[in-house]
Amino acid sequence: MKIAVDPYMLRRVPLLELPALVAELGYRHIELSPREDFMPFFLHPRADRATIAAFRQALAGAGVEISSVLPLYAWSGPDEDERQAAVRYWRRAIEITVDLGCDVMNSEFNGRPEASAASEAQFWRSLEELLPVFEREGVRLVLEPHPDDFIEDGIAAVNMIRGIDSEFVSFLYCAPHTFHQGGNLAEIMRHAGPLLTHLHIADSFDHTGSSGLRYIVNPPGSTARIHQHLDVGQGEVDWELFFTTLAEVGFDGIATVCVFAWEERARESLVFNREKVQEYVTKYGAGRS
Repeated sequence: MKIAVDPYMLRRVPLLELPALVAELGYRHIELSPREDFMPFFLHPRADRATIAAFRQALAGAGVEISSVLPLYAWSGPDEDERQAAVRYWRRAIEITVDLGCDVMNSEFNGRPEASAASEAQFWRSLEELLPVFEREGVRLVLEPHPDDFIEDGIAAVNMIRGIDSEFVSFLYCAPHTFHQGGNLAEIMRHAGPLLTHLHIADSFDHTGSSGLRYIVNPPGSTARIHQHLDVGQGEVDWELFFTTLAEVGFDGIATVCVFAWEERARESLVFNREKVQEYVTKYGAGRS
């Protein structure tokens, strides 16, 4: 198992200083999530050849690797012009990923839950254009159901990925989204089986508890999706079940610490969560070949 870090809480650290800081925190792998100066949310990448080369040099100097690249684009949205733009952004992001020496990208289904059929049609249209690019470049795509995507349920997401039927597309289980994708983490992991190649590690509270009133959102009937990305142990994800099930299914992929809640103590939080993941891996044997 590769234990990686999503450095979003460190996004104000200059890009070329990031690898050394990540190494100082005890990580050897980075999941490169959106940054305004490199690959922004929902916009065309900003990185040029010189920046990519300098970043690779900084990574090598720190002994750190990019385990995966995480872009977010509106590739399943209802607007066709926006979808076509997203495909262009994806193509450039794939080029950058290859230039970084990385062969894994992970992202979300995107789209709109209230227009799931139309969003799925847009998703397939984008995938028909992009899947040959992933396959040609040897880059694996790992997808997760995200709150407010056209697919939010974990079992449905696995079935969709199975329907893509490509060795280059697999499934990401996001622990802080546990209660939005069904709350049945062990069932989803077992259903995914070998398609489960990537994890996001953070904690969250169960919004379905207390008769659905764990959170109260006004106005009543709001469709807002609320969850957290807390330190392991601060929420209600069943971590014992999480890691025992990983061991059961033989998981040995990428586990990314993606805690976002504590920017005022980002370094301490990221160290704590790395140590907690390693503690569970040691205890239950998940990730051992």
